[in-house]
Amino acid sequence: MIPAQEHSATTPRVAAFDAWIRSRFVDINTQLEDRYAERDNRIDVRGIGNDLKAQLVDEGRELIAPLLDEGNTDEGFDLAFELLGNVGYYMAACRRHEITEPSRERTSPLVEASALAMHLGATVGTAPRFVTSHMETYNRAVDGVYRTFTWRPAETTFLTYNTRSAFAYMRAADALGRIHPMGVSHPAVLDLLIDARNALQDAFKLNTKLGQVLDVDEFFFCVRPYYKPYRVGSQEYRGANAGDFAAFNQIDMLLGLCSPTDPSYTQVVLEKFPYLTPDEQRRLHESFRHPNLLDSLLDHADRGGPNWFRRHAAAYLEVCAAHGAAAAQHHDDLVHNFIARPAGQIPSAHLEGITASGPPLAVLLQALEDLRDRRLAVPRDDIPTRHADIERLRSLLDA
Repeated sequence: MIPAQEHSATTPRVAAFDAWIRSRFVDINTQLEDRYAERDNRIDVRGIGNDLKAQLVDEGRELIAPLLDEGNTDEGFDLAFELLGNVGYYMAACRRHEITEPSRERTSPLVEASALAMHLGATVGTAPRFVTSHMETYNRAVDGVYRTFTWRPAETTFLTYNTRSAFAYMRAADALGRIHPMGVSHPAVLDLLIDARNALQDAFKLNTKLGQVLDVDEFFFCVRPYYKPYRVGSQEYRGANAGDFAAFNQIDMLLGLCSPTDPSYTQVVLEKFPYLTPDEQRRLHESFRHPNLLDSLLDHADRGGPNWFRRHAAAYLEVCAAHGAAAAQHHDDLVHNFIARPAGQIPSAHLEGITASGPPLAVLLQALEDLRDRRLAVPRDDIPTRHADIERLRSLLDA
């Protein structure tokens, strides 16, 4: 059992719930996963471990109900967001074990959890469910152990590499976001472009390693199912998504590879806002306002090509290449090997609701392919890409 280290400002009830989430809750989920793994059809969890499922529901409810009496204790964002995450872990586990299932419900049967989640979501300004930040950037470790659903090694492997990769993308976005106030010709911009390139190359290396060490079946059958959509009250919220950080879209728009005026791209970005922390939402808002680097460089192309232009344009193209390589690696290797391929091996009756974001798998895969091609600036007739502009910039360097 892992004891929860109390925040100095937290309450005994919050601490007790946190201790349960970090111990008994994980034990129950792990025992259920062990039972599912014994079945020929691992994706069908109905009727398995009903005794454990009842314990999960009852023990969680007993700890959550008293928290409703405390209300908003105004102890700061971190504490409220962590508590929302703990409630979300509980609701997501109930969804994973098909204790709840949004298609057969008009409102969540987890009444106390829903009420607390909605209260906390309104308090912190996010969707009232567990989101990716709860697993990664706001996942407080106690004695080196952070929150997980199970004790199975594949989950910590996935989360550790994903967290490190997310921070690499954030470093790249931070570097690119600092260019606008100085202007693209500023001597320090070269350093920032190199920093962004190096960070994106780090993300590529981390994701490559993840693809080598993560067990496909363990991820598909025991990790991914906890990220499904579920209801909070009467509203269904989509599941946690690895792309739920501002950095990915900041890089897209700051580089100019994706346009904030492209309706299909903007729709994807707007949809993710409620699933971001407020500071991430602010960063994404700013990216919509700033001019992109590709247009800024091309604006200088007709001014005789001074030395700074060649240096900065070459570094910019290296950043684009690193961003595109990481996008291609994610889609062509990780998504294909860990989602698309194993999904093709399960009965079609169980494919409905297979994705965390809600749409059918084929629709999701097409959307991810389109996003990959935008980031690679691939020539496409059906979606806008910056292929011609990237080639024009490259030709200026070759001249």
